[in-house]
Amino acid sequence: MIEQGAKADLDFTVKAVQNGEEKEINFKDLLDKPTIVSVYMKNNTSGCDRQTKDLADESEWFSKKGYNLVAVSKDTCGSHKRYAEKQGIDFTLVSDPEYKFGEATDSVVQKKMFGNEYEAPSRSAFVIDTDGTILGTIKKVNTKDHAGELKELVEQLN
Repeated sequence: MIEQGAKADLDFTVKAVQNGEEKEINFKDLLDKPTIVSVYMKNNTSGCDRQTKDLADESEWFSKKGYNLVAVSKDTCGSHKRYAEKQGIDFTLVSDPEYKFGEATDSVVQKKMFGNEYEAPSRSAFVIDTDGTILGTIKKVNTKDHAGELKELVEQLN
């Protein structure tokens, strides 16, 4: 995983849902202020739902502290639109089926489910400055208190 202080190459195009609208955007353009990027596996799964809902419930706190929130999964933008409505998510959801963000942050790991092995991004979070510098990371997200652990990290950084 990319180390704190390193600069990630986030110059790649993704599809995203922002303010209910689907758009194609360069990932680095999402970094118009310090940004928290939360990586999860799939919409409408229990752990991921807890993770994203926890952030949605606290999104105003992060905004007041001067941070963008972005969540990344392999889901399509159509799925993200429905998911945002269902979960009350008011931050950007990025569709990344090719794991471009995971590759840029060196966070694609070997996983195992139902006896099958595959590679996918780790369930992690990154605090990233506007120039792509990694200010902090959470290598293994606590799905039940994701906002709390990110708040603690943000307070340590300020």
